[in-house]
Amino acid sequence: MTTELKKFFSDYVQLPDAELEDIVSKFKKKKVKKNELLLVAGEVCKDLIFVQSGCLRLYYLQEDVEVSVWFALRHSSAIEIYSFISETPTNNYLQAIEESEILYLPKSALNKLYETHPKMQEMMRKFWEDVILHLLERFTALQRDSAEQRYLDLLNKPELLQTIPQKYLASFIGVTPTSLSRIKKNIR
Repeated sequence: MTTELKKFFSDYVQLPDAELEDIVSKFKKKKVKKNELLLVAGEVCKDLIFVQSGCLRLYYLQEDVEVSVWFALRHSSAIEIYSFISETPTNNYLQAIEESEILYLPKSALNKLYETHPKMQEMMRKFWEDVILHLLERFTALQRDSAEQRYLDLLNKPELLQTIPQKYLASFIGVTPTSLSRIKKNIR
């Protein structure tokens, strides 16, 4: 169950086996049904989530239209970073878009790990840096690139294309599902 989570941590920092084992033992396991919401606008994000299997989607509502911000595929993390760090209510939703199994660590437990395992702070700093770089890359692409280019970039991520419904992918690249269909037709 925790092999992938251990690898996730090891990608950021090297920890002795006993220390790594103790850290991953603090995560709790949960099965999540398709379309189940793990976070709702108005709540504070209190958990660091690792997707063991399935897929989660972070989105917000704009004039009753769902706009996909982020997808967390298996063996990756899912978090609403602003709410988690600032401990303020979010405007976003975190939803399972297929049946999923997650491992989650409450922020209070993470703070305790900082005290008992000082290397955990380095790990999380590197993790936050990675998240910020991905967010900046995404923000820049939405500002700079055409919708066609953003779709072409998606083609380099086959797991997204195979897993995520087209309506969510369309909002992720900033177009309507109809526009995405047209883009796909023009590119073929």
